[in-house]
Amino acid sequence: MKKTFLLGILILLALAIWAYQNQAAEEVSSIKILNKQKGVCWVGSPKPLEGWELDSLRIFGITHISQTPFGWQADPKLPEIKWEKHSDRMWWGESLIGVEYTTEEARQKGVESILKPHLWVRGEWPGAISMTSENDWDQWFDQYTEFILYYAEYAESHQIPILCIGTELELTSGREKEWRRLIDEIRTVFSGELTYAANFTEYEKIRFWDALDYIGIQAYFPLTDKTNPDLASLKNGWNRKIKEIEKVQKKFNKPVIFTEIGYCNTEDAAIEPWIWPNERKEVALSEEVQALCYQAFFETVWDKDWLAGAYFWKWYPQPRDRNPDFTPQNKKAQEVMRSFYTAGF
Repeated sequence: MKKTFLLGILILLALAIWAYQNQAAEEVSSIKILNKQKGVCWVGSPKPLEGWELDSLRIFGITHISQTPFGWQADPKLPEIKWEKHSDRMWWGESLIGVEYTTEEARQKGVESILKPHLWVRGEWPGAISMTSENDWDQWFDQYTEFILYYAEYAESHQIPILCIGTELELTSGREKEWRRLIDEIRTVFSGELTYAANFTEYEKIRFWDALDYIGIQAYFPLTDKTNPDLASLKNGWNRKIKEIEKVQKKFNKPVIFTEIGYCNTEDAAIEPWIWPNERKEVALSEEVQALCYQAFFETVWDKDWLAGAYFWKWYPQPRDRNPDFTPQNKKAQEVMRSFYTAGF
């Protein structure tokens, strides 16, 4: 009798767990993005635009651009951040005057902007920023809060729909309490949606995704260890990454934006996609590999219900012929992007 009773309890418990998991799965599947952000990362120009530079965006199906005003941190271990408030020595397109002009001109052409302030660190990348004492951490977050609120207030006053609150600050994002406090402060001045652009090595470790509207990923995932890969191997590389992304997406039940994704026009583009062109020595060029990388992304990730959009790095106001480079402009990858971005128009 006692054994039968215990067995019954175990069965009921198992059914309850199954029902809970099934309900959770249904909740995750309820995310279905119908209007994806078909984006590119806009390069702020040194000099004022004339307006025609944005005319081609809709031709290629682009619906969104990310714009990046910069802050500067001279030393990744010192809590001193400067931005437009402190200096007017910057490119026109990265100033608020340039951002405003670009935003309004793009809107007239049916293209929306997201604002993505970024810290430039001398001789390093933002992921190296890390303080050496609690006092320095407090100072750094105080300054970073002032920096990001400066742009949050601007985004609110100009009806910019999405603000990216940080980019690749990998050694800071583990300080969950400080980031949650920052997010709360941003929401007091900005009514739009928020994301954070986590490096592809960082996004799985972040614990504050629930406080944001999107999981943002700088999607420079290595897809293969070979040069001149074929499409099948690139798609296999993505399928492995998709499983990792979906674990995080299901945990927080938030849509995902690839805040950056890009590949150089080189034979080794898919091995370490994050490598800057000027760091590639005597590399063999290949528009074909770059185009295959784009195609692999679109054929494996683009139609996922949880993907809210992607922003390809990068898009110049006037196409450049420098090689190698990330831009798809005037290359085979541009046609791949156009064919998927314009599908259904």
